[in-house]
Amino acid sequence: MKRSIEIGILFSRSGDYQLLSNASREGVLAAIEAINSDSRRSFLLRARERDPQGQIERYGPHCVELLRDEGVKHIFGCTTSWSRKEVIPLLEKHGGLLWYACPYEGFETNDHVIYAHACPNQHIVPLLDFVIPRFGRDPFLLGSNYIWGWELNRVARDLIGDVNGRVLGERYLPLGDTGIERLLQEIEAARPSFILNNLIGQSSHAFLRAYAELGRRDRAFAPENCPVVSCNLTEAELSAIGEAAEGLLSVGPHFADPRATGALARASSFHASAHAAVLMLADALEAAGSEDPDSIRKALDGLEVETPLGPIAIDGQTQHTSLPVRIGRVVGGAFEVVWESQGRQDPDPYLSYLGPRALQRHAHLRVVSCNE
Repeated sequence: MKRSIEIGILFSRSGDYQLLSNASREGVLAAIEAINSDSRRSFLLRARERDPQGQIERYGPHCVELLRDEGVKHIFGCTTSWSRKEVIPLLEKHGGLLWYACPYEGFETNDHVIYAHACPNQHIVPLLDFVIPRFGRDPFLLGSNYIWGWELNRVARDLIGDVNGRVLGERYLPLGDTGIERLLQEIEAARPSFILNNLIGQSSHAFLRAYAELGRRDRAFAPENCPVVSCNLTEAELSAIGEAAEGLLSVGPHFADPRATGALARASSFHASAHAAVLMLADALEAAGSEDPDSIRKALDGLEVETPLGPIAIDGQTQHTSLPVRIGRVVGGAFEVVWESQGRQDPDPYLSYLGPRALQRHAHLRVVSCNE
């Protein structure tokens, strides 16, 4: 008989960012099903799940329950950086490993976290490298008032300064706040080149709907003239945004292919990265012969795994993932890929290899199609 290995799932199924969390959760569950039906595997994965319901104070206790009471050593979960940082001290205390499969702001490395989605040199750098030559270098920056928004906008300010651009405004909203009237007034007055949107969940949806209306009133704010660009908006939220998403530009390791068949082909990068993270653990379990986190980390170093994202690998020094980079534009309610990397982009979470004039020197992308 195959041995059973318990793994934890810690995603919020309700709350401000539930669409993203549920996409990640579905990716994990789909991967568990695929692994358990694979006769070549020497084990079965058994999920032990907790739902923090979007409440930050619930992540810590649920993490402890999974590690201490359920006996799991590997947890797939957390969507926001706030929740990830809540559980890291508990992972350190109880010896667990978090598989974090969401884009994040970088500038972190922890032995108890595998970073399975994009970091700054895999999202904000290539996105701005694409946008600035086409639309201009004077953006307006938006963000939810927490770590993701603060840090992504800080990196964007530095990169904009590298090309002698000007940030024409920078505003933040509390998570879940949909009062965006003043933001629209400031953007309309500032006349920026583009909008960098680091809002989350309902705040982002409300802004995009209002901005689309502004673009209909004033063509200077239409997508072809002053687009909204994002590092974390995916197919998981398009149905909630509707027609207001048209023309939006986003970056990620994966976009769904509407011509393909199968659930993974239609999945967002949150789903695909979470699915890939489970496959990485499964291959590492086979290679290590143990679920001990230290053994898994050693097995992952340099291990190439075939996933929905393509073949990917973990950098053993930073525990971040080498990933493809793709930029998509929303056309007809779906993302059309307009740029993609030539092979995988190695992670650089601290932007230590870019230096001054990073955007001018970043040359890892090739055009796929561009309706200009």
